[in-house]
Amino acid sequence: MIVLIISLILVLIDQISKYLIRSTMELHETIPVIKNFFHLTYVSNDGMAFGINFPGGIYIFTVVSFLLTIFLIAYLWNERKGNIILRISLAMIIAGAIGNFVDRLIFKEVVDMFDFIFWGYHWYIFNIADSSVTVGMILYLTYSFFLQPKKQTVKSVN
Repeated sequence: MIVLIISLILVLIDQISKYLIRSTMELHETIPVIKNFFHLTYVSNDGMAFGINFPGGIYIFTVVSFLLTIFLIAYLWNERKGNIILRISLAMIIAGAIGNFVDRLIFKEVVDMFDFIFWGYHWYIFNIADSSVTVGMILYLTYSFFLQPKKQTVKSVN
C-alpha cells in the first residue's frame, strides 16, 4: 500500500509542478531561484531523455514507455511482499514513467523546468518525473548490488 501512495504522490507533484510552469511562465522563460546555480526554466521536450530525438520518436517512445510501465507494474506486483527498498525503487520508476507518459499522451511533449548550473555549465533541464526515475534507478541498483539476498548454488557431485 505504501508504494501505491508513493507513486500517486510523485505523479501528483509532477503533474502539478508542470501545470504551474505551463500556466505561469512563457516557453524558454528563466527565473533565477539561486542566481548562477539553480533556475526555473520552462522548456518543452518532444524527444527522449537528454534531448535525444528522431522522426516519429515521440510515438515510439510513448508506446515503449507504456509497455515498460506495464512490465514494471507486473514486476512490482510480483514483489509485493519483497524488500521495501526494491518496492520503493519500482514505485518511483513507475511514477516517473507515468508522469512523463501523461504529458506525451496529452501534450505530445514533456515539460522540463529544473535548470542547474555548475561552474558555468548548464546541466540538462529536467522535471520531477525524471528525478523520480533517476532516484528509483539508484535505489534499484543499490538493492541489486548490495542488498539483494545472494542465491545459494548447489554443487553437483560427480
